[in-house]
Amino acid sequence: MTDLRELLGIRHPIILAPFGGLSSVPLTAAVSEAGGLGSYGLYGYDGQRIRETAAALREVTDAPFALNIWLPTGDEVAPGREHDAYAAALLPYFTAVGMDPPARPERYLPSLDEQLDAIWAAAPAALSVVFGVPSAAIVDEAHRRGIRVIGTATTVAEAVALEAGGVDAIVATGAEAAGHRVSFLRPAEQSLVGLFSLLPQVSDAVAVPVIAAGGVADRRGVTAALALGAAGVQVGTSFLVTGESAANDAHRAAIRATAADESVLTRAMSGRLSRGARNHAVAEIEASGAIAPFPAQNWLTGRFRAVAGQRGMGELQSLWLGQSAPLATRGTADDVFAELVAGLTL
Repeated sequence: MTDLRELLGIRHPIILAPFGGLSSVPLTAAVSEAGGLGSYGLYGYDGQRIRETAAALREVTDAPFALNIWLPTGDEVAPGREHDAYAAALLPYFTAVGMDPPARPERYLPSLDEQLDAIWAAAPAALSVVFGVPSAAIVDEAHRRGIRVIGTATTVAEAVALEAGGVDAIVATGAEAAGHRVSFLRPAEQSLVGLFSLLPQVSDAVAVPVIAAGGVADRRGVTAALALGAAGVQVGTSFLVTGESAANDAHRAAIRATAADESVLTRAMSGRLSRGARNHAVAEIEASGAIAPFPAQNWLTGRFRAVAGQRGMGELQSLWLGQSAPLATRGTADDVFAELVAGLTL
């Protein structure tokens, strides 16, 4: 099997999880500078913003980094007549932050082609994808440009499909992980496999390097992942709580206060299943039963979540966190990275 470090040009097989909406240049650069692979989530970014983000990363690090995108699944809704009804269902939250429900936009998300054009120009060391198998055209173009492609699987079948699609490495992400469940062959609710079950089975099923994600928070998780067949680890929540991340104090407080059995899987904030803390908005939206399909729900809640985040109103934010949140105790990216590297030598 190819060594993950050689594949990605890094010193340590430790990858920062890409955070949709919570990635930051300082955190991505810190992980890359430390010898891992910093990742930056580009969910919702148009071409211009991608180019600006890549330029900002290049200004602070010469080390390899990854850019992450969500692949279209085909069931995304476009802005239509239903928009006003979707917005009206969320009126209490817009009112709570002092804004009117937003008018229907021209689009909820930029096109994949627009994002890819900017990514090709940015030339990251790796392109990581979620919610599917990248097309042969994407894989071929990435490889032509010397860009590695990393896929993401929540089941063994998804990992096999990704390998057949030509990806260079696969993230096996267990149900413990923070944020969206990125399943694509079956519904997310039917693809909730814990990392300890998922990882060795994926490692047995594919020949490309497998990266363990979900519940890895310290040296013990790294050592366990390697013992179960991983070539490296991807870590999210432990980095999200650090000062370099884009999380605010309310989000960091939620990470520190949420026990492993208190995080929830919900569609309330985005219309797709994701793991985070149960706050007022999640509980009330779930109780209402009025959840718009993706990406309408995500776009609409994103309007009041952004204002809530600026004001530290944690009860109205998306407080993504994984089941190992109680282990996320280190305040700087360097401290987290040093702890994880220690697991490579145990």
